[in-house]
Amino acid sequence: MQDTELARRGLVLLGCGKMGSAMLAGWLARGLPAGSVWVQDPHPSDWVRAQGVHLNQELPASPAVVLVAVKPQMMSDALPALRALGGGGAVFLSVAAGITIASFETLLGAGTPIIRAMPNTPAAVGQGITAIIGNAHVNDDAMLQAEVLLGAVGEVVRLDDESQMDAVTGVSGSGPAYVFHMIECLAAAGVAQGLAPTLALQLARATVAGAGALAMQSGEDPGQLRVNVTSPNGTTQAGLEVLMDADSGLPPLMRATVEAAADRSRALARG
Repeated sequence: MQDTELARRGLVLLGCGKMGSAMLAGWLARGLPAGSVWVQDPHPSDWVRAQGVHLNQELPASPAVVLVAVKPQMMSDALPALRALGGGGAVFLSVAAGITIASFETLLGAGTPIIRAMPNTPAAVGQGITAIIGNAHVNDDAMLQAEVLLGAVGEVVRLDDESQMDAVTGVSGSGPAYVFHMIECLAAAGVAQGLAPTLALQLARATVAGAGALAMQSGEDPGQLRVNVTSPNGTTQAGLEVLMDADSGLPPLMRATVEAAADRSRALARG
């Protein structure tokens, strides 16, 4: 991470739980000096304490970036203390779900460069994906810097409009939980067919992980990958006829699932 301005002016990390710690680990691994990072967290882990960062110390007067990683319900208490850093000197980068850019502008000042991001939990193992959108005060350099920072924990994509963030939340933000539940259901179905619970779970975990890796690495459309493994009148086709049923299968269920999550995201943004 060869960003001399970031190293010189400093990066403030507000909140260092699982997501904040994952990002911090990625930055340090990519060469950001620990002495350039100021962490504000009331309950830091032993791992954070051991990294050599400035922990709960007086903040630099003009940091390059303030990354906000506190829980949404703590936002109104945490941000006012940073209001002095608003107004244009520092870029604020938020990974807090459901907090709009307008809300940040109200708390920090309308002239503050603000980037809203939606990462997901696979960031903890460097396999996340994060969508970002900036306000009118964010320039190209700031967006590139955000991509570098968030790229430490996975892929980064840019949105055209902030309204897309609710759909992103429904698909990739909440999506890992859907996949985890699929693993649970697949394992339970295996048990129902006579497998031992431990073996069924091992098979389900490895199958979902392997299929995901193949989908990412093969370059083929997932629909084609599905066709590749489906022999006519075979076992996979029999299962897919249930799963792909237009009325009772996965397509309508997944649409309803993502819609519910996106609607909840919109409701949270409205307060």
